[in-house]
Amino acid sequence: MEKGLLSVLESLAVTLRAQDWRLVTAESCTGGWIARTCTDLAGSSHWFECGFVSYSNRSKQELLEVSEHSLAQFGAVSEVVAAEMVRGAIANSAADVAVSVTGIAGPDGATPDKPVGTVCFGWVVPNQPLRVATRHFDGDREAVRRQSVDYALRGLLSLLR
Repeated sequence: MEKGLLSVLESLAVTLRAQDWRLVTAESCTGGWIARTCTDLAGSSHWFECGFVSYSNRSKQELLEVSEHSLAQFGAVSEVVAAEMVRGAIANSAADVAVSVTGIAGPDGATPDKPVGTVCFGWVVPNQPLRVATRHFDGDREAVRRQSVDYALRGLLSLLR
């Protein structure tokens, strides 16, 4: 793990443990990479609850309660779906804090309005409104996914501070 991301993860762990909060992830394009990154840190069992990898639209609906209407109207790569994913992760786990990510890592799947590198995020933190964001990352599939993991965790840490 790169040094900068390790520092973010260590700060996240300290912050979550201090509040006795647990984290759940809801991931699509990152395929569980956020959960894996979290659990790479020794002691993560004290603050990491679980992760959902919902790659297909069907799994987003069944595991995370994403509505068929939202998927049809906005597409899986949308802030609306990222928000529903993060809400569903909280609702279907014992976690207090959640992060979601859904995007187009490439090389396929792009549309004119959603090019490769388009990634949507959602965060739920106690006593704050749900937050969403969309970013466009450059690079190949691996680079987009790596940047997505980094952005998701840095965004979470920023909200927790």
